Order: sequence, then structure tokens, then C-alpha cells
Amino acid sequence: QVQLVESGGGLVQAGGSLRLSCVASGRTFSNYAMGWFRQAPGKERECVVAISWSGSSTYYADSVKGRFTISRDNAKNTVYLQMNSLKPEDTAVYYCAASEFLLPQTEGEYDYWGQGTQVTVSS
Repeated sequence: QVQLVESGGGLVQAGGSLRLSCVASGRTFSNYAMGWFRQAPGKERECVVAISWSGSSTYYADSVKGRFTISRDNAKNTVYLQMNSLKPEDTAVYYCAASEFLLPQTEGEYDYWGQGTQVTVSS
């Protein structure tokens, strides 16, 4: 089992920045690819970014390219999501997730999920 705990969400004005963190415990963190998903009210959960176990490969949804950056520190069992130039449409609950696949981009490829952290961007 892998336990994931997100933090760093909050309320920010459009154009602002937030940094989300996700700390993992349980099994060896560096064995897992990590992803950040988000779910807005009335919408399906979508993969925003993902990073391979080594950090050498990343995936970004078109909607966040150039604004969001995913990184990981395997020594600290932590994955980060730096979010810049935030827009109201980024408002959602953000979840981190762990997967044994190389660079997964769909929900079904992830095995473990955090509880989520709310990000609200005001206009």
C-alpha cells in the first residue's frame, strides 16, 4: 500500500501561483510514476500532469502547458506541482496518484490516490 497526502491548496487570485505537495509513505516511492489529477464540479476527473519514477519523463495536459510544472524528490518521497498564471478554470479539487506504469495519463492506470486538496482561483 502507498499512502498519499496532498497539501498546498487554497484560494488565489487569477494570475497568482500555488505549489502543491504530495507526500508518500508505505512502499518505495521511487518505484512509482506520479500524477496530478483535478476534478471540477460537474466534470470528470482529468490528468493534468504526470512524471515517471526517475523524473526523466513528464506529461502535461495542453490546458496547463507552460504554466504548471511537476517535479519530484525521491529522497523526500514527495511530488510537487508548481502552478503559475492560474486561471479561474483551474479551480478544482487536485489529487495526486501513484502508478506502476511508466508515464500513465488515465485514471485506470493509477493504483493509489490521495484525498485531494481544493484549489480555488478567483477572477
